[in-house]
Amino acid sequence: MSDCLFCKIVSGDIPSAKVFEDEKVYAFKDIEPQAPVHIIIVPKEHISSANELTDENAAVVGHIFAVAAQLAKELGFAEDGWRIVNNCGEAGGQTVGHLHFHLLAGRNLGWPPG
Repeated sequence: MSDCLFCKIVSGDIPSAKVFEDEKVYAFKDIEPQAPVHIIIVPKEHISSANELTDENAAVVGHIFAVAAQLAKELGFAEDGWRIVNNCGEAGGQTVGHLHFHLLAGRNLGWPPG
């Protein structure tokens, strides 16, 4: 999608601090981190939100969780704990219209969130 911020990041039109990339997903550091570790993980395919998941494209979510677990181990915070968050829709806090997950770690992440 030509006007999507995250599509532009994935394509390299907007620079980012890449953490991980494979054929399905792209992960980069959030520019306004809410924790010492704050990584955004997005599918390369444009999916507007979790509301747009179908049987045909939902496997990417499982892959995103596997990538998050891999990054937690590689970056050294798996043992201390981490959180993965998806915001869906305006009232859910979604500010970019592209499915994405926030990987947060490096501090005590209280409950309830936000």
